[in-house]
Amino acid sequence: MTSSTSQSLSIAKEEITVQTIFLYIPNIIGYLRIVTAVISFICMSRFPITTVIFYGISSFLDAFDGYAARKFNQGTRFGAVLDMVTDRCATSSLIVYLAIIYPRFTVIWQLLVSLDLASHYIHMYGMLSAGSLSHKNVEASQSKLLNLYYTNRKVLFAVCALNELFYVAIYLKYYGFFWLGTVMAVLSTPIWVFKQIANVIQLQSALLILARMDVEEHKNKKR
Repeated sequence: MTSSTSQSLSIAKEEITVQTIFLYIPNIIGYLRIVTAVISFICMSRFPITTVIFYGISSFLDAFDGYAARKFNQGTRFGAVLDMVTDRCATSSLIVYLAIIYPRFTVIWQLLVSLDLASHYIHMYGMLSAGSLSHKNVEASQSKLLNLYYTNRKVLFAVCALNELFYVAIYLKYYGFFWLGTVMAVLSTPIWVFKQIANVIQLQSALLILARMDVEEHKNKKR
């Protein structure tokens, strides 16, 4: 037996602990996303450029946690939930601040936060309840649009990035970057609308999954 083979067997026999999962590379990237997002929240009311930089870093790192999970075979339920929750908290926090600086549209901001949180939470709960390791494992039979959105990484990255860009653009307009914010908003609006439609479809699809599971459970009880 060669030394490399012995080393591989030794690594394979290493016990995976909770700490091991916490220190997986994609999860460390997830922690960096949280730190940079929090920094952007702290700066949001006084330092718009700094806010955009750190919020952008947090959003940009979202493209790398999934890549790292695949490259190092470190995909976990913990990582999937961490990724989704970080996304939702960051977007919701930015929308909350938009509600503060644009109070006339508070109801709209509330509806957007509610749709975003409800669609993603129920979708993840439904997918995990159905036995999936990730909320991104959407089959075409479930929804062709969601399948394209979640399985095509380029589409997923572009939609998420431009959706965030829409909210950032509105934020920048308030702080005097009128033309920059306007151009960013116009360019990102079509994708932002697509994202909201995808959220509605995702919510409907997830509710159907849960309802069908309830039906199967009732059928099994009667047998």
